[in-house]
Amino acid sequence: MQPAHTTFFMSLFVLLCLLGITANGFIVAALSREWRRSRRLPPSDMILLSLSASRFCLQLVGMVNSFYYFLHLAEYSGGHARQLFGLPWDFLNSATFWLGTWLSVLFCLKIANITHPTFLWLKWRLLGSVAWLLLGSLLISTIVTLLFFWGNYVIYEGFLHRHFMVNMTYKEWSSKLEIHYFLPLKLVTLSIPCSVFLVSTALLINSLRRHTQRMQRNIPSLQDPSAQAHTRALKSLISFLVLYTLSFMSLIIGAIGLISSESDWYWPWKIILYLCTSVHPFILILSNIRLRGALRQLLLLVRGFWVA
Repeated sequence: MQPAHTTFFMSLFVLLCLLGITANGFIVAALSREWRRSRRLPPSDMILLSLSASRFCLQLVGMVNSFYYFLHLAEYSGGHARQLFGLPWDFLNSATFWLGTWLSVLFCLKIANITHPTFLWLKWRLLGSVAWLLLGSLLISTIVTLLFFWGNYVIYEGFLHRHFMVNMTYKEWSSKLEIHYFLPLKLVTLSIPCSVFLVSTALLINSLRRHTQRMQRNIPSLQDPSAQAHTRALKSLISFLVLYTLSFMSLIIGAIGLISSESDWYWPWKIILYLCTSVHPFILILSNIRLRGALRQLLLLVRGFWVA
């Protein structure tokens, strides 16, 4: 890739991360303020607060990690940097996927019009167990992080002491470990929350679609506020589904080892990888009444500051 193109995509990546950090930071600040004021938060807001905090930290770690890997590839592979950055990144990445999944599940349980006994039982159980869902996400993420840390430690020890197979270079041995250890590990640990997310989102989209069609048959005008609200909800869900899937596919592509810092697709791949954590917070802000109101207050405050 030409240096000008590399600079363009690198700048776009930085801008995307900064926007995501700002949006996630705003959600954390707004919901924390609401929590302090009312001493409680609805279950969906508790998960949203945790998800935004996880995304905020993930993008900070990811941005530093991406540039260090790009600028110091040899030191990254042979030094402690891989373990140093990998430890928080693997934990936050796993936690972000699980929390995004629980947010989708909770929306499905609250909104979807499904009368199946299993669905009603899950609705009764999970809506009152949000704290346990959050703790379970942290526990699973910790276990996943330790498994990845062990793999990174083996790579570091192999580089340091040359403890790998005969007639094989370090790069070949490292790539073999990526394919036979890291790839299956990522597939297993990410496919589980991704599958739950897809099922819950598909159920919710189908329920909203049927409800919207019924409303359109009963209400002649598409300008009805209820019909517009359901249409906006459908668009938000479809957007989240696309962004979540892109993030999952990007992680799998990275695990296969097709893209390195020397590849022309390194920075475009990074942009796609962090697209969900950067764009989805804005969708959440615009679709949440309280967050939208807090944003309006903040903009009025900033406008008053500049006018003064």
